[in-house]
Amino acid sequence: MPLVVDASVAASWAFDDEDHPTAALALERSRTEEIRVPCLWWFEVRNVLMMSERRKRIATRDVAIFLHSLSRLGTVVDHAPDETQILALTRRHRLSVYDAAYLELARREHLQLATLDKELIDAARSERVSLLGS
Repeated sequence: MPLVVDASVAASWAFDDEDHPTAALALERSRTEEIRVPCLWWFEVRNVLMMSERRKRIATRDVAIFLHSLSRLGTVVDHAPDETQILALTRRHRLSVYDAAYLELARREHLQLATLDKELIDAARSERVSLLGS
């Protein structure tokens, strides 16, 4: 079954010191199952990598290697978000629009959500969206 993976989980895959059971489980599932992401995921993941590169946390070469390995996953980008629902989720749970986009996708497609973000986890539970690792 496909899985919605947010940028916090993908970023965890890039850094050895950010091991997390949910991220490890999501990576394991990504080997045999499709990952679904909102279109903003592409930008969010790269922004984390660029900010980390500036802080000398990751080398330019390692960014390229990570992005290459990420491109080999079965990732399907959703280009049809429900704006009304995203804004409603943003307001109801005081989320960023970015986080609400992951929640909206998981809710609309009836998929598990993989995130390390506490506010997003709380909102998903409130919306009865299944969370990976819970």
